[in-house]
Amino acid sequence: MSKKEELKKHILELTKEYYKETHGQKKEFAPGETFVNYGGRYFNDAEMVNLIDSSLDFWLTAGPWAHKFEKEFARWLGVRYCSLTNSGSSANLLAFSALTSPQLGDRQIKRGDEVITVACGFPTTVTPCIQYGAVPVFVDVTVPEYNIDVTKLEEALSPKTKAVMIAHSLGNPFDLKAVKEFCDRHNLWLVEDNCDALGSTYEIAGEIRKTGTIGDLGTSSFYPPHHMTMGEGGAVYTNNPLLHRIVNSFRDWGRDCWCMGGVDNTCGCRFTKQFGQLPVGYDHKYVYSHFGYNLKVTDMQAAIGCAQLEKLDDIVERRRHNFKVLREGLEGTPWLILPEPQQHSNPSWFGFLISVEPDAPFTRNDLSKYLEAHKIQTRNLFAGNLLNHPAFDQMRESGCGYRVVGDLSGTDFIMNNTLWIGVYPGMTDEMLRYMIDTVKEFVAQYSK
Repeated sequence: MSKKEELKKHILELTKEYYKETHGQKKEFAPGETFVNYGGRYFNDAEMVNLIDSSLDFWLTAGPWAHKFEKEFARWLGVRYCSLTNSGSSANLLAFSALTSPQLGDRQIKRGDEVITVACGFPTTVTPCIQYGAVPVFVDVTVPEYNIDVTKLEEALSPKTKAVMIAHSLGNPFDLKAVKEFCDRHNLWLVEDNCDALGSTYEIAGEIRKTGTIGDLGTSSFYPPHHMTMGEGGAVYTNNPLLHRIVNSFRDWGRDCWCMGGVDNTCGCRFTKQFGQLPVGYDHKYVYSHFGYNLKVTDMQAAIGCAQLEKLDDIVERRRHNFKVLREGLEGTPWLILPEPQQHSNPSWFGFLISVEPDAPFTRNDLSKYLEAHKIQTRNLFAGNLLNHPAFDQMRESGCGYRVVGDLSGTDFIMNNTLWIGVYPGMTDEMLRYMIDTVKEFVAQYSK
């Protein structure tokens, strides 16, 4: 063993010790005193060892760890291609941007074209469409699935429709069969925002597949509360080689070249072709076919992801277990609407949704405040209704920029009546029981 290898081995052994001393001690749960977060980092010494290992190599941008993660994550999902990026929001930006490429011919999304989506969700599912100049068409959602109302799809369709881009709400898959058939029937792109649903499965055409792999493009987020984390990070995945190459172009400054970092002349004709109006033989590494970005990850982030990926199956099963405990424990509680999984699916839940019935003697905010006062963290279902946020004021006043199908009554109900609590794998059964008891104690006050 060389001196360098010996030193690295010693450093990584010390890293394990440091983890054990600093992060490895389990804290005793004290009901009403210990804060129950809705989510958080879930890791052990493997992530810290990988992080230090990669930092010692000092490969500061995407490199060997990133390429390893892309390959292994694609295999785990069951797709051909994966492109790492710096966040789930960037993943959505890249997925949408890819569909605006002139390389797609008649199927290219152009300014003024329409994209069917929902207003109940996270803004960066819709933001890329608006920023580009396409027109989002908002469709209502259903309760208790909290996903797109597929009966409104045909009504949302117009000659300008080019795509459907929606999320699997809090891990619950939307009706992929209906949405996929609609997209196939009308030759539309389908982008699955899979950021909250990593590991969810759906049975379609007799095959059980992971969500994010059924549409043309899928996206993931690796922000700390999500199913797995790199701190920051995200991914775009597809089975389409052209879309994969376009995604990578937009991610990597818009360049035409597909060489990996540190590699030259993969195409074998770096100085022999003509591109656009450039002179013949202009260096292919500096040819740009799109107006792109720099949205890569660092190798250190990817190293953390490689360790997380080894835990992912266990993480998914723990989330399902935690959801089941909450669902069974809260079954029959008056005035509460509990979530229902989409038919033909097995969700990998991001959280546990609770809606307060309209005729209840208390409000969603009353329940939220009570839970928070008892050290249980709550969240609303993200934006509730995007159209009611200040960002839409100017668009609404101008009377242009988006279309709405129907009255979005389900969306407004969720905005006013729905919250969610966590199911992340760091929760113990004792914490889950405390959450169940606290919700029931609150409701019992109004049952007397």
